[in-house]
Amino acid sequence: MKCYEMGLDIAREFSAVPGPRFKSEGQHSGEEFREKLLKPLFDKAESDGKNLIVDLDGGCGYATSFLEEAFGGLARQYTPERVLKVVKFKSEDEPYLISDVTRYIHEAKTGAQVFQ
Repeated sequence: MKCYEMGLDIAREFSAVPGPRFKSEGQHSGEEFREKLLKPLFDKAESDGKNLIVDLDGGCGYATSFLEEAFGGLARQYTPERVLKVVKFKSEDEPYLISDVTRYIHEAKTGAQVFQ
């Protein structure tokens, strides 16, 4: 990793078994991940002028709802353009996840809320 990058390895730093969309639905949710790790690291990377490299490898699969809530939720808090300017993705195990997550970010409506 270069000095202008920060890293976030989901499997190592959060859970190798990501859970559902919301905290109310179970452990290791996308909502919990966004609130506890993703948003604070995003804020720090943005204020420091760095990219946040999110490593999607090493987990036991991601539910669409987890990824949409984590990354689409971040885009709803900010804007898709702002998120994509800072956050970059790595996925050697399942490269298609990068385009999926990027789509969730683009499709997120700022200020919108996803309901259960």
